[in-house]
Parts: sequence; structure tokens; C-alpha cells
Amino acid sequence: MNTLLVYPEFPNTFWSFKYALQFVGKKASSPPLGLLTVASMLPVDWPKRLIDMNVEPLTDEAITWADLIMISAMVVQRSSAQEVIRRCQQARKRIVAGGPLFSAEWSQFPEVDHLVLGEGEITLPQFLDDLEKGHPQPLYQANVYADLSTTPVPAWKLAKISAYESLSLQYSRGCPYTCEFCNVTALFGHRPRTKNADQIISELDAMYYGLGWRRNIFFVDDNFIGNRRHLKEEILPALIAWRKGKVGCPFITEASINLADDPELIAMMREAGFVSVFVGIETPLEESLSECHKSHNLRRDLLASVRRLQRAGIQVMGGFIVGFDHDPPNVFERQVEFIQSSGIVTAMVGMLQAPYGTPLYERLATEGRLQAEISGDNTDGSTNIIPKMGLSQLRDGYQRVLQEIYSPRGFYERVRNFLDQYEPPQISIPIKGDEIRAFFKAIWELGIKGKERREFWSLLLHSLIKYPQKFVHAITLAIYGFHFRRVSEGINGTK
Repeated sequence: MNTLLVYPEFPNTFWSFKYALQFVGKKASSPPLGLLTVASMLPVDWPKRLIDMNVEPLTDEAITWADLIMISAMVVQRSSAQEVIRRCQQARKRIVAGGPLFSAEWSQFPEVDHLVLGEGEITLPQFLDDLEKGHPQPLYQANVYADLSTTPVPAWKLAKISAYESLSLQYSRGCPYTCEFCNVTALFGHRPRTKNADQIISELDAMYYGLGWRRNIFFVDDNFIGNRRHLKEEILPALIAWRKGKVGCPFITEASINLADDPELIAMMREAGFVSVFVGIETPLEESLSECHKSHNLRRDLLASVRRLQRAGIQVMGGFIVGFDHDPPNVFERQVEFIQSSGIVTAMVGMLQAPYGTPLYERLATEGRLQAEISGDNTDGSTNIIPKMGLSQLRDGYQRVLQEIYSPRGFYERVRNFLDQYEPPQISIPIKGDEIRAFFKAIWELGIKGKERREFWSLLLHSLIKYPQKFVHAITLAIYGFHFRRVSEGINGTK
């Protein structure tokens, strides 16, 4: 069967990095790892095509070519996914859908012929078997979790690799924690399930040798350090050995803040090539952390934990939330104070939302405090909850936070703060034509045209004099700031 795999379009958010990617001539952050993994699980003799709508449009020709159209999406892609389904339905094509959006909201998509939900390693073979026998069912759900040792290497050959800034790799699924607002455990459970070292190295070799890849590689685990013993005994030693003699391919991942409590683990991650980690900090307020059951963030000096990672050469990207029931009126000022003091340049701030399947959703539904549907976008100024502080006060405060931290003065002050703390890792990263073009584009857009001209040139001069080895980082972060500022201006209606 001619199989078309479609990844709907993302709205422009902090996570899209759209405006920053334009500097290096890229169209999207990373290819759709889930769909490419699904492609490797389909019959070998089926012709396959991938359309990532963040890279290229979905054409009528592609839809006409297909016998089977498979769609995977996150909640934030709902609007685009609905349009894709509409077009495919009009063309009378068989539609198969899966992924987080459909797993959470499957009853909202009666137009889809076959909903293959949960983890594809379990439900996709069931669908394919029924399809071959001629009686595929409308709904496939799993009541067990997948053994990741069965997960194949993604079909990278289907992706237009040159359009992306990073490639992705998943080592584990599941998280040992129960944060009230997070749906990870609802999707993947509490017990982290992992791939083995041979699988990880095979995927890396496919990128490095098979594709000639040298840019970022994102380990997309929701909590990379969920199984520390396996990491220390098997995975990180294998990554350290793989890293020897290679250039490029810095690693990025997501982890809980208690990574900062384990010097041995930090040192091994640094040696393996991890340069950046996204951490859900959420809030510096103990009462709000306790409310959302973020126990591993409690009773610690969050600022000291962040700086410990920065000094080890691991840049911290931070997730922050406003709108908890226990947030006082001055929560917005306290968030700004923490973000500025921490030097977390990539600070993703959003209003609290309650995803389907989370303890928060169940609690607020019981209290009658849910409204509309969740957008999945923490940068669109929306929420599906009725906050205790009042929606108007929450929105006004949220916009003030963004104005402060992404104003040229606030942002560049934070970049300096970060660079003062940061010790760059010793990874050989070749500078190519994309980076050289990005430098000159930054000079034009930020140093000549931009409203941050004074701050930009001050940062460059400061970096060259004080820490020239961090000059490339300073340029990169300035470009990030351009993206964040454009997105936050859109939220605040000041474009």
C-alpha cells in the first residue's frame, strides 16, 4: 500500500524556534521521530512518503498518491491535524491516526477510520494484522506498556534531513514522579522503560555514519535520569566510548532538577557530550510546588542547583508556570527575579493548563473549574482552567513576566549572568557555512536593524574581552533572544 505519513504543522511557539532557525537556514527543529519509527515498523514492500508540514506543504498530489494516510500529532497541533483529516476525508482516503493528541482525545475524531492509540510497538502490529486479514477495527488501545527492546531504528531516509537543526533519539519512556499537571505518566507509566546500549549506539551510528550528521542530537526522554543505575552502568559508558574520536553531535535532553545532586552522573553526562538539559523548575514558591506534587523540587536551593549544572558545562533550559492555586499576587515578580538571577536564558514560561488524563484535570473537573479545550500551547496566552487569582489577573501578570525577561535589557542581562557561570564543554563542533551566515545575519538583524543594537554590541564586546572562548555561545544566545522576543511580542500584541 502507498503509505503517506503526515506530521501536522506546529503553531509558532517558544519551542518552535522558528525565528532563530531562519538564521541557519533551517525550517524546523527536528523531524517527527514517532512517525519515522512507525515507518520502520510497516511492511518493507510498502512504498512510503513522509510529509512534515513544518518543512513542506501537504499537496493534493501526495494525498492522491496514497492508499493509506497515517497522521501523528500532539495536542498543540490539533488545528492543523483537523484540517489534514478534512482534506483526506474529502479525497476518500483511509485515515489512520495515533500519537498524544488522538490518545487523549480519540472520541473527538469520528472522521478517522482507524485510531491506533498508545504505544505503536503494541497496537500497530495488531492493526496491520487485521488489515491484512481484511477486517481492521476502528479503535486499537493497549492496556500494557511496550518493551522498548523491540523498537526499531527510525526510517531517517524518509526525512529531508537538511531542513532540520537537530535529530532525535528516545532512550526511555515513563517517569517515576507524579506532577499533577503532567500527562507523561498517564501515557507511559511510572516505571521508566529503556532501550539497551546496543540500540542507542545503532541509532547514533545511523545518524553519524549513515547520514553524515554532525549537528545537535536531542534525547527526547521526558526524564532522561529516571533510571540512574542503567544510565551509569550501561548507557553513559557506551556513549562515552562512542564519543571518542568524533566531532560534533552535542547531546541535549530533559531531566529533573535532582540531576544537580549527583556529581558522578553530571560528570559522566558531560564526558558523554551532553551540553544542555531542559528542567521543569515551574516556580520558586514552595507552596505551589507542594500543591502540584513536584516533590523533587522542594526543600532545595533551586538557584544553587541550576548554577551547579551551568558550572559543569550543562546549559539549563527552564520550564516555568504561573497560575497555581497557591500563587500569591506577587508570583510574577518572584518568577522574574528567579529567572534573571539564575541566568536561564531559555526560559519557557506558560500559564497553567490541565491536560486530559492528569490528576490536575480530574481535580479541577470535580471542582467545576475547567473551561474550553486545552490548546497545548503554553505561549498563546490561553488556559483551560479557571484560576483562583482570576483569569484577567493571571493573563496580565503572565504578559508582564514575558515583557520583563524578553525585553532587550532583561534578556541580555541574563545572557551575561549565564556566561559568567558557564564552563563550556570540551566538544569539537565544526563551524560550517550555516553558522558563518548566521553570524553575519545576526550582525544585520540584531546589531544594525534590531531594537537591541546597544545590548547586542555590548554583549559581543564583553564576550571578546572577558571570555573569548564563549563568543560563539554569546552569538547563539542572542539569536535565541530574537526568537523569544518575537514570540512574546505576539502574545502581548506588540508586534
